Amino acid sequence: MAGKELAFHIVDVFAESKFAGNQLAVVLNAGNLTTSEMQHIAAEFHYSETTFITGKAKSFRIRIFTPKGELPFAGHPTLGTAFVIQQYIIRKNVPRVSLSLKVGEIPVDFNYDSKPPVLWMKQNEPKFGRKFDSGTMSKVLGIDKSEIDTKFPVHEVSTGIPLIMVPLNSLKSLKRCKVDSKAYFELVAKTWAKSILVFSSAPYKKNSDLSVRVFAEYYGIVEDPATGSGNGCLAAYLCKYRYLGSSEVAVSVDQGYEIGRPSKLYLKASETDRIDVSVGGRVFDVAQGSLKAK
Repeated sequence: MAGKELAFHIVDVFAESKFAGNQLAVVLNAGNLTTSEMQHIAAEFHYSETTFITGKAKSFRIRIFTPKGELPFAGHPTLGTAFVIQQYIIRKNVPRVSLSLKVGEIPVDFNYDSKPPVLWMKQNEPKFGRKFDSGTMSKVLGIDKSEIDTKFPVHEVSTGIPLIMVPLNSLKSLKRCKVDSKAYFELVAKTWAKSILVFSSAPYKKNSDLSVRVFAEYYGIVEDPATGSGNGCLAAYLCKYRYLGSSEVAVSVDQGYEIGRPSKLYLKASETDRIDVSVGGRVFDVAQGSLKAK
């Protein structure tokens, strides 16, 4: 990036107001940056993720970095980056923005009926991995084995990046979770999924349906405020196991309350010959600036 300044925008994703949801930094015109430079910039912002718009073909090419490494897909970076593209590159209302990620093409649709609009991304077809016993997960989460809802399995799911889904019996149990780092790293050394999503059928707020927490220390994120990829996996899980009594899923989810970043995500899923998953949320513009050249 020598000899040039790069514009960036900071947005709050899956928020109902500014200074909530999950923070995201989006760097524009980043095609000349090396992978190492992107990683250093992401570590400097130190948000859950930072995205880099590296070019445009049929869709906008995007790379996603946590403070510790690159991801093939993540939910709130996808929505937040699509919002920045619509606002600052396209500069007009369009029904869809398509992003080219390492997992493939991800379309983001804009619903302008509400203000600010709700953005929806259709995620990849889910894949299901290993199941785990409740005893193993209770040790990692620092809760009693009885607090895990054994009517449903603890199961790895991916719609682009895998997470372990853990159903809990109560909101109280969800609030009590405190990850044991030693047990966590011993577990993820042997698993496909490196992140854990715990959920309860009791929401934080009366106008929501479920509550969620996500732990991803492997990626340098002790707890994530709002996880679009993880909630896409949750939507697929709810559909597959008829958790709500039906394969049709249309719910709102609370996340981020335990770390002071209240977030709301909207989930949709249905099953015919495959499970289709979409995740939605609002995005708020917070700040913009430029990265100084070397």
